[in-house]
Amino acid sequence: MDSHLLQEIEIKNFKCFDNFKASGFKRVNLIGGKNNVGKTALMEACFINVHAQDIKKFTGALVDIKRMRETLNRLMAFIQDKNKSISVQTYLEKNNHFFSSSNINSVSYNIEDSDGIKHYIFTLNGKELKININDFSFEIDFIREIQFIDNFGLSNIEIIKNYSSIQKKDAENILNRFIKNFDPSIEVFKIIDDTPQCKKNGDYLELTEFGDGVRYLVSIVSALYQCENGYLFIDEIDNGIHYTMLDQLWEIILTLAHEQNVQVFATTHSKECIESFYQAAKQLEEKEITYTIMTQLKSGAIDAGVYNYDLLENSMEQEHEVRGW
Repeated sequence: MDSHLLQEIEIKNFKCFDNFKASGFKRVNLIGGKNNVGKTALMEACFINVHAQDIKKFTGALVDIKRMRETLNRLMAFIQDKNKSISVQTYLEKNNHFFSSSNINSVSYNIEDSDGIKHYIFTLNGKELKININDFSFEIDFIREIQFIDNFGLSNIEIIKNYSSIQKKDAENILNRFIKNFDPSIEVFKIIDDTPQCKKNGDYLELTEFGDGVRYLVSIVSALYQCENGYLFIDEIDNGIHYTMLDQLWEIILTLAHEQNVQVFATTHSKECIESFYQAAKQLEEKEITYTIMTQLKSGAIDAGVYNYDLLENSMEQEHEVRGW
C-alpha cells in the first residue's frame, strides 16, 4: 500500500466524536450508516488531519469544512445583502480542543485563556507552538491535491481550476467519454468564456443548465485528476446520480483513483450505491477498498466497523444488511 494513504485515525472532541477510532482504510473507502451518525464528520476529521502539515494549512482545512456546512446560510445572506460571514478566528474558537492522530499526522489544538490573556496552542507532529491571539495572523492556506466535494458539487471556479489538470494530461477525451456514457445527448465538455459548458444538439449550454448528476460527475472526475498523489473526499456521492448509473460512476472512480494514486473517501445512504461499489470493485478485481458502517451505541458513543473487500464480499453475497440499520 502507498505510504501516503491514511490507514487509521483517532479523533477526540470533534462534533459527534468524543473518543473515536477507526482503522483499516484502503485506497477507496465508502462510509454508510443512519442520518446524523457521523459519516460526514469522519471525512471532515480525516480532511483536517491530512492537511495538518503546518498551522496555515490546518486552519485552512477548519475554515473550508465550516464554509461547506454554511453554504445555504451564506447564499441566503448574499440574497438578503447581509454580511454574515464568520471570521477565521470564529472558526478556530468553535473547534477548541480538537485532536486527531493518524499514520499520516498527529495534531491537537486548544485555547488557553488565563487572566484575560488568550493563547492558541497547536501541537503538530510532536512540535508545540503557543501563540498569543494578538500575534496570530489568521492567514490560511490550502493544498490543491486535497479536496472535499460537498453535496452541491464544486463551483464553476473550482471546476475550471481542476480542469487544467485534465488538460495538462491530455485527458479531455477521457472526461468527454465519461460524460457521454452518462448522457449520450452531450457531445463535448469545454471551458468557454471562463464558464464550464456542455455541447448538446449543436449548442453550448452552461453546466448549470444540466442535471445535478452531470455537474457532480464533472466535479468528481476533474478533482480526481487534480488530486494526484493526494486525497479526495466526496459527501453523498450518489447525489443527483440515477441508481442505474452508479455502476459506471464507481468504475470511473476506482479506475482513476488507481491511475492517479488518489485516496478516496465517500459517504452514502443508499443500498444501491453500496451494491454498485461492490460490483464495480469485483468487476475490476480491485481489492484496495473498504466499506465502513457507522453506528451509535446505547452509550451514545459512535462506532465504526470497517469491512475490507473480503468481508464486504461475504456480506454482499449472503445478502446481509450493510447500511447500518
